[in-house]
Order: sequence, then structure tokens, then C-alpha cells
Amino acid sequence: MSDANHARRTAVYLLDQVLGEGRLLAECYAAGALEKLPPEDRARAQRLAAETLRSLERADRVLKKHLKKTPPLTVMNALRLGTVELCSGGAAHGVVNAVVAIVSKHRRHGQLKGMVNAVLRKVAETGPAEWAKLRTPRLPNWLRKPLAQAWGAEAMLGIEAAHAAGAPLDITGKPGTDLSALGGESLPSGSVRIASGGQVSALPGYEAGDWWVQDAAAALPARILSVQPDEHVLELCAAPGGKTMQMAAAGARVTAVDISESRMTRLRENLERTKLEAELIVGDALEQQGQYDAVLLDAPCSATGTIRRHPDLPQAKDGSEFGELIELQAQMLSHAWSLVKPGGRLMFCTCSLLPDEGECQVEEALDMFPEMAADREALLVPGVDPEWITEEGGLRLRPDYWPERGGMDGFYMALLRKMA
Repeated sequence: MSDANHARRTAVYLLDQVLGEGRLLAECYAAGALEKLPPEDRARAQRLAAETLRSLERADRVLKKHLKKTPPLTVMNALRLGTVELCSGGAAHGVVNAVVAIVSKHRRHGQLKGMVNAVLRKVAETGPAEWAKLRTPRLPNWLRKPLAQAWGAEAMLGIEAAHAAGAPLDITGKPGTDLSALGGESLPSGSVRIASGGQVSALPGYEAGDWWVQDAAAALPARILSVQPDEHVLELCAAPGGKTMQMAAAGARVTAVDISESRMTRLRENLERTKLEAELIVGDALEQQGQYDAVLLDAPCSATGTIRRHPDLPQAKDGSEFGELIELQAQMLSHAWSLVKPGGRLMFCTCSLLPDEGECQVEEALDMFPEMAADREALLVPGVDPEWITEEGGLRLRPDYWPERGGMDGFYMALLRKMA
């Protein structure tokens, strides 16, 4: 049975984990944070946590004038969640009572319920009007600075506006599948976009395995790679499997490799639901051997292109691990290239907004391998603006592109051909 306050309590716990422990929401989900909730409450808890993280700067500005000092983190997070709900049109009486109930049951901070009640009642009166005047929330400086250097101040404002707006739900269907029952917008790149917020598994065609969730930007690498029936294709770092399913649905013989057993379990479940086939290997991409017609490497990266759907990332991380990731990407790109047959091709991509994880990697690889050529023509699939093609021959996507349609994830991709 659904319990809105159970979902709120879980959302506050998730905020504590992100803002107190530096854990990503995905790590909390993998550890079972949502296990005891029915699907409806699970979706609600995820939505409340994400909306609060997305609006953290605004919530703190609204709360600041009503707080003499900052309360303990759990109480502050309950106040933030309540403020976001109140300033987004939530019914004042219900929201205030619900948040007070959460704090009153807390074993260490129950005595602060009176303060929470008083603060949220003031927020209910004046907060929505103040909220409307506040600037778009900004990224933390550790990330804002390098992104502004890379793309400029104007683009930065557009990227932050896309982050604040959140992400709609993009769907990739099996070839020839009628997705009109979803009532979405057909994007020029071939994806179908619907408003997010509901329970994905309840949408028409989910149980039948007609489609899967995949951002429009994330669907482009496999579209551009354009695998053919019976081609032997290797995908490295494959889970959770959107690209695997695209290539399997196109008729290729796909070998999908991922180092994470739990993520590979999810890929296996996705293949079973969609009735598609691929050979799955749990293992290190750098140890994979063989020769393939095509290789797709979606390399481990900062994931800074996915913040509009993962607003926890800039709050939980500080960029300190990015140097190691950039080194790993270079190793993986070199190894992936060694697995491509002469005359074959490699799709290298990252869901990052940092040029060091995209443009710079391909630039260096082109210098290193004389038999490697970037295929610019192949990038010009429907929906791609020729201006998005970069100097070294890759494709740069950003969240501020397609603003009238709801944006897209930040992504970089390059199709690299090996001369025969």
C-alpha cells in the first residue's frame, strides 16, 4: 500500500547519504535503499530526492532568512524537501504536517519539530513568491569553472537552465515498433520523448519489451555505428545495456562486456524483457581479446553530461577522481582499437561535458595511430546539427541543445575507422 510519508522519509534519507556521505543516488539504490517501498512510492522518493537536489541553492536561499543557525543535516534536509514541495505548488497543510511528522519521529532530533513547523509555515506564506525571483541554480565552482572555460559563459547559463529543468523520458523502440500508445513526441534522431514523473514499468509496451529508456543523446552512438546483420560487434562497459539492445535489435552478433556483476544482471534482465540476445561477459574491458567488425566503447567517465537526470553528482563528488578516469579512458581507447579488424570501426563515447574526456582523447589517439581516421560524414544522422561536429572529427552534444524540446544529455562521440 502506498504511503506518501514513507516516500518522503526515504527521500530525506537519500539526501543525507548524498550531502552527508558523498554517495551517489545510484549507489544507494544498489544498496537497497528503495527495496521496501512499493513501486509507486519508490518513484515518488526518487523524484522528491532529485527535485530537492536540483533546487538545493534555491531552497537554502528561501530557508536562510527563517533560520537563526543551520540545524543538523537530517533536519535541514527535511526542511529543504518541504521547501521544494511548498514552492512547487504542494498543499501547505499536508506538506508541513508530513515533514513535522518525519522530524518528530527522529530518535535524535525529535525536539526540533516545533522549529520545523514554524519555519515551514513561514515558507508556505512567503516562499513561493521569493522562489520565483531566484536565479537558476548554479553548479558548484569545482565543475562550473572548467565547463565555463570550455563552452563560454552564455552556454554555461543554458546548461544550468537545462539541469534545473530536469529531463523528460526518452524511449528507444525496437525497429518497426509502433510507440504511438506512449503519446510522446518523435524526435528527429529517432527517439520518442514523453514527460517523465510516472512509473516507467506501468507504461504501455514495457512488459511486452517493445522499448527501453535511453536518453536521445545516448542513443546516437549505436545509431551512428550502424551495425549490420551478422556483423560481430564488441561492446565494452556495456551495462545497463541500451546500446547492446540497439545493436542486437539491428541483427548484429553482440558480445557485451562489463566489469560489474550487478550491472550485468540488470543488462541480462533488460535483454530478457525485450527478447533480444547477446553474449554477456563479466570481466575487465582491458583484458578482452579478439578481432571484431566493430567495437563500441562507452568509457567510464565523470558523467558530467547526465546532471539534468542525476543532480546528485555535483553535490556528492568534487572532481578529485577525474584524473584517474581520464588516464583509464586513454588506456581503454588504445586497447579497444587493437580489437578492431582492419577495415573495421570503433565508436568511442563518453557521457561527459569535459573536453579532456572527449575531444582531447580522440585528438591524441589520431596522433598515435596512423591507420586511424575520424569519419565525419557518418555523424550526420537525422537530428544532428553539422555545427556540433568538432575540429578533430567528433560529435559534441550538450544539455543546452534542443532547448525547445527539453534538452539532451551531454555526450561526446567519434566514429574511428581502421584503414584496411
